[in-house]
Amino acid sequence: MAAERLVVIGGDAAGMSAASQARRLKGPDELSITAFERGHFTSYSACGIPYWVSGDVEQRDDLIARTPEEHRARAIDLRMRTEVTEIDVAGQRVRALDRDSGETSWTGFDKLVIATGARPVRPALPGMDAAGVHGVQNLDDGQALLDTLDRATGRRAVVVGAGYIGVEMAEAMLKRGFEVTVLNRGEQPMATLDPDMGRLVHDAMDGLGITTVNGAAVTAIRTGADGRAAAVETAGASYPADVVVLGIGVEPETTLARAVGLPVGPHGGLLTDLSMRVVGHDNIWAGGDCVEVLDLVAGRTRHIALGTHANKHGQIIGSNVGGGYGTFPGVVGTAVSKVCDLEIARTGLREKDAHAAGLRFVTATIESTGRAGYYPGARPMTVKMLAEYRTGRLLGVQIVGRDGAAKRVDVAAVALTAGMTVEQMTALDLGYAPPFSPVWDPVLVAARKTVTVLRKAGTA
Repeated sequence: MAAERLVVIGGDAAGMSAASQARRLKGPDELSITAFERGHFTSYSACGIPYWVSGDVEQRDDLIARTPEEHRARAIDLRMRTEVTEIDVAGQRVRALDRDSGETSWTGFDKLVIATGARPVRPALPGMDAAGVHGVQNLDDGQALLDTLDRATGRRAVVVGAGYIGVEMAEAMLKRGFEVTVLNRGEQPMATLDPDMGRLVHDAMDGLGITTVNGAAVTAIRTGADGRAAAVETAGASYPADVVVLGIGVEPETTLARAVGLPVGPHGGLLTDLSMRVVGHDNIWAGGDCVEVLDLVAGRTRHIALGTHANKHGQIIGSNVGGGYGTFPGVVGTAVSKVCDLEIARTGLREKDAHAAGLRFVTATIESTGRAGYYPGARPMTVKMLAEYRTGRLLGVQIVGRDGAAKRVDVAAVALTAGMTVEQMTALDLGYAPPFSPVWDPVLVAARKTVTVLRKAGTA
């Protein structure tokens, strides 16, 4: 009996996790695995690219978890620099282009995994494709940016966008010795936070020497006589630049899937069931940054591009493809980042998310420290908490601070997943010692204050 044929489109976290897990469960005589990756690298940490650019991570290869040769040694036919250009769903085959030779060929499948990732948002504005303008999505992008930085004769960097990628790349440029300007079209940096918390990030960035301009929608990239980026234009000003970094965000790469009518959600990502199987297609799975996932708090799908989810998706897909069983129930929207020593974290809903979901809620914001106030090195920390009106169910938490602030959000993520109320949270048995926390951990202080707000509102 011939082996089943598994084809994987995409050679990073979700795709190769799926291939590897399927191979653990079934040998080559039962399951043949062919994977296509259009780039030069596989199984790498895209989230680590800003830290490689900054110099915190010394070598590009430090970001690579498994090389093509290591995958091939496990009987996975991994074809690098080979881009799938067409999916034939009815015929159960894919057409692939060898980007070096220009040759195309068809490969049949019994089961297909789509892990095409996400692409950086690159607005259709004048000069956006000029030399010296860089998106940062993969290792090739990171290398191209480093090459530009090495050649730059001036030291002015403009970062367009102030989300996670934007603030991380602003830090990287600062550490590289550049004068950094961040252009943000929103009210405050870090739109994943409420504006009052984003203001704390803005103030801290200013203190680090990063110029952040809010309400600055980019209209064009002006180029010099050599065709390279020379300035970033907005409606009200021009900002000279020797390098421009795009940190506007990403969108699901679903071009192939859309072309054959696979279902996509309101945010442009593929829709799957709990087993990560594409809705309506028994032999097609999808995972990673190209899919939408269920928000367990809001009860609707959203697009979240994170390596944590992608690796979990791949494990679940590989288990199901390989004859095992696994499900991905959803997310609560946890994410952390930093700019120099400032730590930024969020989980659950922002105020605008809660409004959009039709929820009534209260908020509470507290100031605390990451250690006992008398212990050396204690630094300030701000925690904001949202809870549902009447029920007191936790809806979201945002934290901005230093000294271990970011990972405190994990307590809130667990509470959200468990559907806890803020009153239940006040009794959580969290670890305490002066070097690590005040007697009342900042998250618990926020929960206590939120309970007080609820009671004053007559809801608890």
